Amino acid sequence: MPNLDQKLIQALPVFSAMSEAELDSVIAHAKAQRVPKGTAVFQQGEIAKAFFVLLNGRLKVVKTTPRGQQMIIRFVNPGDIYGIAKALRREDYPATATAIVDSVTLTWPNEIWDDFMASHPAFAVNVMGTMGDRLQEAHTRIKELATEEVEPRVAHTVLRLITQSGRKTDEGVLVDFPITQQELAEASGTTLHSVSRTLSAWENAGLVSVGRRKIVVRDAKALSALAERRAAKERAGPR
Repeated sequence: MPNLDQKLIQALPVFSAMSEAELDSVIAHAKAQRVPKGTAVFQQGEIAKAFFVLLNGRLKVVKTTPRGQQMIIRFVNPGDIYGIAKALRREDYPATATAIVDSVTLTWPNEIWDDFMASHPAFAVNVMGTMGDRLQEAHTRIKELATEEVEPRVAHTVLRLITQSGRKTDEGVLVDFPITQQELAEASGTTLHSVSRTLSAWENAGLVSVGRRKIVVRDAKALSALAERRAAKERAGPR
C-alpha cells in the first residue's frame, strides 16, 4: 500500500488547494484500499458508508435499470472523487463502481462528510465543481440519447474517452485503459452489434484502430467532424 503523505494527497485535484493543517486532517481519516480487477468498490443500492478518491487504476460506474439493462454512467480516472452519495442526499449508492484494472482507492467514512464540507472550503468548492461537470455531462448524454442515431453517439463517447483518458502514441490517441466493445456499447446506450459495425467502418476509413480491449483514435478531427455533422443533420430532421 502507498504511504499516505501530504505530497500524495495534495497531488489529487480535489485536495490541491488545501493547507498543510487541512491535509493532515485528510490523512488522519483516510485509508488506502486495493481493488483487484473485476471487484466492486460498492454495489448499486448498498447503504453508503464511505466516499472515495481513486489513487490509481480505472473504474467503471454502472447503473442497472429495473428491466435489467446495464448502462455505464461514467469511467473513474485517477484523482476523481466518487461514491459521494451524501452530496446527493442519498442513503445508498445509485450505481455500482467496479475496477476495470487492478486499482487503489482512498476511502473516508461518510460520518465526516458534513464536517469536511464545512471545515475545508477548498474541498467543498472542488466537490461542487465536480458535481457541476458531471451534471453537464449527464445533460449532454441525455440529449445525445434523445436526438442522435448510433454512430454520432458512439463517436461522442469515444471522443469523451480520449479527452478524459487519452494518451498520445505513434498510432494516434489511445484510450488509456482496457475497454471492450461491450463496455463502449453500454457507455453509448446501444448494442454490441451496432458498436462493432460502427468501429469496423471507422477502421476501414482510417479514423480508428481497434484491437482486443483497445481503441486508438487516429484522426480525432475527422471523427469529431463526423459526429457533429451527423448529429446536426439528425437534429434538423427531414426537410
